[in-house]
Amino acid sequence: MPLADLKNMTLEEIEAFVAELGKEKFRARQIMKWIYQQGASSFEAMTNLSKEFRADMEKRARIGNLEIVRTQSSEDTTKKILFRLEDGLLIESVLIPGASHWTLCLSTQAGCKMGCAFCFTAKSGFTRNLRPSEIVDQIVQAKFRTEEGPGINNLVLMGMGEPLDNYDNVLKAIAIISSDYGLALTARRITLSTCGLAPAIERLGQDSAVNLAVSLNAPDDTRRNELMPINRKYPIEAIIKACRTYPMPKRRRITFEYILIAGVNDSPADAKLLVRTFGNLRCKFNLILFNEYPGSPFKAPTAKAVEAFQKVLVDHRITAVVRQSRGKDILAACGQLSGRHREEEAGD
Repeated sequence: MPLADLKNMTLEEIEAFVAELGKEKFRARQIMKWIYQQGASSFEAMTNLSKEFRADMEKRARIGNLEIVRTQSSEDTTKKILFRLEDGLLIESVLIPGASHWTLCLSTQAGCKMGCAFCFTAKSGFTRNLRPSEIVDQIVQAKFRTEEGPGINNLVLMGMGEPLDNYDNVLKAIAIISSDYGLALTARRITLSTCGLAPAIERLGQDSAVNLAVSLNAPDDTRRNELMPINRKYPIEAIIKACRTYPMPKRRRITFEYILIAGVNDSPADAKLLVRTFGNLRCKFNLILFNEYPGSPFKAPTAKAVEAFQKVLVDHRITAVVRQSRGKDILAACGQLSGRHREEEAGD
């Protein structure tokens, strides 16, 4: 029987585990602090626990660790980390620089099944969901094995995969991340991005308080059907309905991510349609220029087109920010992740 990975366990589950070994609940808090706040990768390192207890745990459990295969650096200082999972699959995370901190972009699946036309990850297809340990350990490894790690204070679940398609594992990972004895990052520092699984958005609003970002990318169902096949199941009207149920504190808004693609969704008329559809919703728009990748069928719009699009939204009192993509030169920007080691080596 395989040993249980403690990184797959919440505080309550570790408490139950130590209780089976005849130990007090507070030992679970000590164990979590060792793993998530001091980066312990073995029981031997947990020096405030008795040798006997550590030996008992060695027989019953383990502390899984992702392997960092490679770290690439962009001209803009963005870092992309390639991880190998225990079964040999590869995933990627991205360290994004801020003014005084770093944001870590996490993957939640190996590949993705959503099939968005503009996304490089989708080209690889879907292999499997990541376990809670594999989601959480991307943070642990980045925090304790990279120079930038101590400065990480924001997380975005925007890497490979659709987070809400791996709902239970993602929610469990968030519980571990936000635990005072885990990584101790509050919900307001965690943003989850979804392509629009409407029922799961409503469920998430009941189960968590993380920030919500919805990848929209088209002003109407016709074009969104073409760009994002999930829209045929959950059209824009269903997404808006789900977003209205999502509980947000007064100063926070739902974010709509809108990838601007030349000649597809970037005209002032498209912006006006967004105003009519979303004008009454408490939201903001992040405008992202399409990030090209090898073989991509689309192009980024001109600066003039982006400015005209943004102006329509701003003139109608909708917050619209043009987001500068980071790490494009190492395929680390939005929609460019793939987890392909050999192709990256060939491109160096």
